[in-house]
Amino acid sequence: MKNIVIVESPAKAKTLGKILGRGYVLKASLGHIRDLPRSTLGVAIDNDFAPKYVVPKAKARIVNELREAVRDASTVYLATDPDREGEAIAWHLAEVIKSDGLPYKRVVFHEITEEAVKNAFQHPRDIDMQLVNAQQARRILDRLLGYKISPLLWRKVKRGLSAGRVQSVAVKIIIDREQEIQKFVPEEYWVIEAELSKPKEKPSFRATLVGLADGSPLKIGNETEANRIKGELEQANYSVLKVATKNITRPPAPPFITSTLQQEAWRKFHFTAKQTMALAQQLYEGLPIGEEGNVGLITYMRTDSTHVAQSALTETRAFISEKFGAEYLPPRPRIFTSKVQGAQEAHEAIRPTRIHREPASIKQYLNTNQFKLYDLIWKRMVASQMASALFAVTTIDVEAENKETSYLLRTSSSVNTFPGFIILYSESKDDAEEEKKVILPSLSKGDTLELIELFSEQKFTQPPPRYTEATLVRTLEQNGIGRPSTYAPILSTIQERGYVTKEKGYFKPTEIGYVVNDLLTEHFNDIVDIKFTARMEEELDDIVEAKRDWVSVVRDYYIPFQKDLDNAHQKAEKVKIPDEQTGEACPQCGKPIVIKTGRFGKFFACSGYPQCRFTRPYRVKTGVKCPECGGELTEMVNKKKKTFYGCSNYPECKFATSFKPLPQPCPKCGSLLTQYGAESARCTKCRYRGKIPQG
Repeated sequence: MKNIVIVESPAKAKTLGKILGRGYVLKASLGHIRDLPRSTLGVAIDNDFAPKYVVPKAKARIVNELREAVRDASTVYLATDPDREGEAIAWHLAEVIKSDGLPYKRVVFHEITEEAVKNAFQHPRDIDMQLVNAQQARRILDRLLGYKISPLLWRKVKRGLSAGRVQSVAVKIIIDREQEIQKFVPEEYWVIEAELSKPKEKPSFRATLVGLADGSPLKIGNETEANRIKGELEQANYSVLKVATKNITRPPAPPFITSTLQQEAWRKFHFTAKQTMALAQQLYEGLPIGEEGNVGLITYMRTDSTHVAQSALTETRAFISEKFGAEYLPPRPRIFTSKVQGAQEAHEAIRPTRIHREPASIKQYLNTNQFKLYDLIWKRMVASQMASALFAVTTIDVEAENKETSYLLRTSSSVNTFPGFIILYSESKDDAEEEKKVILPSLSKGDTLELIELFSEQKFTQPPPRYTEATLVRTLEQNGIGRPSTYAPILSTIQERGYVTKEKGYFKPTEIGYVVNDLLTEHFNDIVDIKFTARMEEELDDIVEAKRDWVSVVRDYYIPFQKDLDNAHQKAEKVKIPDEQTGEACPQCGKPIVIKTGRFGKFFACSGYPQCRFTRPYRVKTGVKCPECGGELTEMVNKKKKTFYGCSNYPECKFATSFKPLPQPCPKCGSLLTQYGAESARCTKCRYRGKIPQG
């Protein structure tokens, strides 16, 4: 008789098996083995919202295998992930794979290391039903909303649409920003700079006009005003009004949580949230690292806590001391407090399982993207415990005085006097402006300055930027919308539903997105209300803490929702979405070709349907020639809604690639070059890899 350990994935099973040894048999459930049925609502509303779970046909074989495996077991350990979803999977496993008198034990660990795993198995616990109930409440709420509103959207708008408790808020956030941009009226303003120096000395420096010398602000709204002020500045006498130097301390950022990892991976590598989580899952579950075998490289990647275990702090500080020297080590460990409301502080931040496992030492065992993400996580964790960076910031105020008035100009420079953590890592910013390296001469109050030249530039105020993956995740988190496990699915869903598209990395709402958002805003205002949705997240947290009963939470949400639903069915007007025109004529009947959207995305069709049934796949021209036949490569979407690039001469030419073709030829062999990652290129013929060529 053996101990059976059930986890979600084969990779995790392999890593755990190496740690636990021969006394344990590892099995993988491949995710959830039971869920609400797809064909029916699956929730007994009149019976306290009791869920009717079923085992999908695709999971029947796995369930039978697991039942067979536990038949002769002494104990079954449920080692699923340490969050609500993992707890729910463990509960479903215990419910479905029942065996008379067989003890089921729940083991929880946040990193797949020998110490953490063996400690978990020495201290098993029962399944936490509060966590399970919180997950059930979320699942049932999402099912009620999705299955109740979808028929309304199909009736009033078009088939194939859906709404979601969190996805609909995300779409509204994007639409609200787009409307801000559309309503924005740019305002003209002018910037004036003076190039100055000490008389007959170098170097010169530039100072920007900021106002009048008495501190009054100055707004230059047109060229006439700019030229008038320039004329006065040309006749002015310049002198140093004030020199101020202060030392600035910049502390490092905390180690990653789910949202900040997704944001930084987007900023640095343009990884989508979904891509980042898939890579992090691989690093967490374990990868073969040479003679070490399968090793879990990072702690659990779905977390909103910045807490770090004392053992990891001690190891990190020892590494910093030996690698960088004592001056890079602060006197005490840095303790970070999570800014996320309802953060589970018992969890840990995302960090390497061993700090001494430096990225360079395992690079050969990881693919390019796995290495990039591990390197990022490792650097962020080490930097979080390093000394602050020190900067000397000098600000110089210059007075330009003439007979008419006196103006104030200002310049500043920042000199890094001690690198601290930035010797290793510096966080990227979403809206960082390019830093100008200003070298200032030695100046003192009262010094006379000489005007070399004046510069004026017309500018306009800018609208707020559209959301990227990073800024949308940040906004959702700041408003308490969703949880670590939901960010990536939300971003994927709103694109798959066709509610938003991505243009050069920025989210932009589609026509169908506007229509659905308008309908939901008018008839289901709570669903798209940020504060209401955030309160729902808090109530789900209350279930975990046994402050609320899950049935009452669902009931309080459902009763007013059902009233809104009944009202919408009666009063919501049917909306006809106009087809997108192409300017082409149908080759069969001559009527206009339009772009329609079906189950599998966009396609070209004749506007004369149903009399004329001409259609063809939706393709976007790339302007790049096919390397096999010389036809044009076009962008297409397959039935799984994955983008790929194929030859326009298909089916005669079957060339296709998953990577975006580039107009520049391969610098090595002249063949087709494709984009591989954010800044890299790869040849389809000789497998050349390098940076994307310019021009």
